[in-house]
Amino acid sequence: MHIAVAGNIGSGKTTLTGLLAKHFAWEPQFEEVDDNPYLNDFYDDMQRWSFNLQVYFLNKRFNQIIDIRESGKSVIQDRTIFEDAEIFAPNLHAMGLMTTRDFNNYQDLFRLIQQFLSPPDLMIYLRASVPTLVRNIQSRGRDYENSIRIDYLKKLNDRYENWISGYKSGKLLIVDVDDINFPENPEDLGIIVNSIQAEIHGLF
Repeated sequence: MHIAVAGNIGSGKTTLTGLLAKHFAWEPQFEEVDDNPYLNDFYDDMQRWSFNLQVYFLNKRFNQIIDIRESGKSVIQDRTIFEDAEIFAPNLHAMGLMTTRDFNNYQDLFRLIQQFLSPPDLMIYLRASVPTLVRNIQSRGRDYENSIRIDYLKKLNDRYENWISGYKSGKLLIVDVDDINFPENPEDLGIIVNSIQAEIHGLF
């Protein structure tokens, strides 16, 4: 089984992935943040490094999907390849931070990869307002995230909502992060766990 956790920067994807992996005994696949050779450069100069970063993510997440298929295990994945292609790359292009030439090249590469992709068995979307995202980003204190702009987060949020509103590829569970504190409240985590079990086993 392939479970995926989607959401904007600072929505709590990594935390929820770890908690659910522990609860369900799923194997977690985390986004490689600390080892990413482009993130620091990207946040310092988005226009220069946007294409490099997006191709890096495309490569890493495609390899993750191959690993998930070959493992034969139940895996929960922190962020999906679909978010890169449907949200982050188009947003960078729309903001003038990725050239049309590079964006078209990226899209061609994704369309090629897409022929070998299947949607996850369950997509969990963490919906969060920009103030919640900013608070979470500040609390984790990653130096390279200090320069993330509010307008960048807002544009990403808008694209996430548009993407999720049209998501028809499989089962979808939406968690409103503003109204729930799953990292610190076991009861809130329990609500998410029960909702996942209902989606997977079709109890409702």
